[in-house]
Amino acid sequence: MVERVTLYRAPTAAADASAIADWLRDRVDADVEVRDRFLQRVADEELPTAFAEARVLSPYERETGNAMLGIVRYEERAMEHPERAGGVIYDGLQVQEALRDRLPDDERTLDHLHVPILDRVLGTWGDHDGRWHKRVTVLGQPALVSVPGLYEAPAKPEQYYEEQQKHALLSGDAPPREVLESAVEGEFLVEGDPRTTEALCGYVLQAYHYLDTGEAFCDDASCRLANPHRQPGVVEAQLREPEFCEVHEELYGT
Repeated sequence: MVERVTLYRAPTAAADASAIADWLRDRVDADVEVRDRFLQRVADEELPTAFAEARVLSPYERETGNAMLGIVRYEERAMEHPERAGGVIYDGLQVQEALRDRLPDDERTLDHLHVPILDRVLGTWGDHDGRWHKRVTVLGQPALVSVPGLYEAPAKPEQYYEEQQKHALLSGDAPPREVLESAVEGEFLVEGDPRTTEALCGYVLQAYHYLDTGEAFCDDASCRLANPHRQPGVVEAQLREPEFCEVHEELYGT
């Protein structure tokens, strides 16, 4: 049984760890605390190399890792200046293992869940289709929550990508959020979305629920424990009422 939850801030992302902790305290029977950025707390000389080795090299190649000196130096800079990181997908399971190895010895028990909120894009390999898939979460210990994954992993409406490409061809850069929102039908989250914190509350609860019960996701699309693969599903599950299905309302309803 999970008795303690520690969230870790992601200062470069639009995610308020303290607000998520407040939301979680009202719904779980565990002590919830917030600490500063996980990567800053546990960084050592070998962690940049671990991230370099976890880099996804191609969407369709299972092999990961590029530990050339220049790549390791990039990861060192990204550890110190996370606002400069971006454009890289990491094997979520490799990152999870590297961070698990750096948990304090007296905090590695399964009754103490660690949830680093990360500003890195994480993925897992799909044996069924031979490609990498971006993820919002990598469940387990520690449970990783990717803020950019919230925007990038669940697919947006097809029109979004068409408008994005059209704007890039005409102007040479990505269109502002308000341009896409006005041009594209449907609901979705984009980088820096003010609804980020609210949406991530449900994903952090999923991490707690998985470690506490062994159940990964809920099949009810309207429940905050659901795992939607498209952005409209994220909006429905995380930002619409009711919060939970009948089963999980009994566990986590307020």
